[in-house]
Amino acid sequence: MEFRKIFDTIPEQFDKFRPRYSQELFDSLIAYAKIGPGKKVLEIGPGTGQATEPILNTGCDYNAIELGEHLYAKMKEKFGDRPNFNIVNDDFITHDFSDILGNSNSPDSTRKFDLIYSAATIQWIPEDIAFSKTYELLAPGGTLAMLLTKSEYKSTNPSLHDDIQKIYDAYFKPETPYPHRSFHYQNASNYGYVDFEERDFHGKREMTADEYVAFSGTHCDHMVIAEPYKTKFFEGLRNAVLAHGNKIIFNDTYVMYLTKKPASL
Repeated sequence: MEFRKIFDTIPEQFDKFRPRYSQELFDSLIAYAKIGPGKKVLEIGPGTGQATEPILNTGCDYNAIELGEHLYAKMKEKFGDRPNFNIVNDDFITHDFSDILGNSNSPDSTRKFDLIYSAATIQWIPEDIAFSKTYELLAPGGTLAMLLTKSEYKSTNPSLHDDIQKIYDAYFKPETPYPHRSFHYQNASNYGYVDFEERDFHGKREMTADEYVAFSGTHCDHMVIAEPYKTKFFEGLRNAVLAHGNKIIFNDTYVMYLTKKPASL
């Protein structure tokens, strides 16, 4: 299986346990990009909709492209009855978007996206394709927004953190390493984008041992741990949290990178 398709094997678990983003982040994005009725939006790789509904609720012309067929089906199940919801099951890298933007014979052929955004997805696309293709698909003055979550639990329980790190040291042996740590969001400026900025928002999550294990099982590099390490790894995580009162608290930082295509070229 292609590594970037691995999430498609766990659509229900992914939907239940992947973190959401704060309403403050979406309020900031919607105001910045001026999204509402009459505006055309593309979400790249929505998964099961962790960052979809607040944008969809603006009444914009919402469009998404999702690589995984099971994730695509989950999105259709959740949002398919919404009149402004549209999604295609395809690869952003190769899709030509004529189904959404029209073709050369269409009177709508010059209508491009006012906002393109991704939530922990764009780093799976080669940097040159990600930035050059989104730039081409955006209308002049359009916004590219890239969201991700950074989490830490050491400050909430240092001894639990130390116990979990021992489990990682002993058993975290993925068969395939995570391959996309070299994606640099700030490099958007190398492809014509302007006004790059970062906005941070904050939240907190509390999980039981079982919830933490289920959440950890949605990390791509955790999903490819080989036996006999895999069972010992997840059992070790569960036992560590149980030993600390069956509770782990994450401090989340929701990061939003914003950049624009120039209004005049």
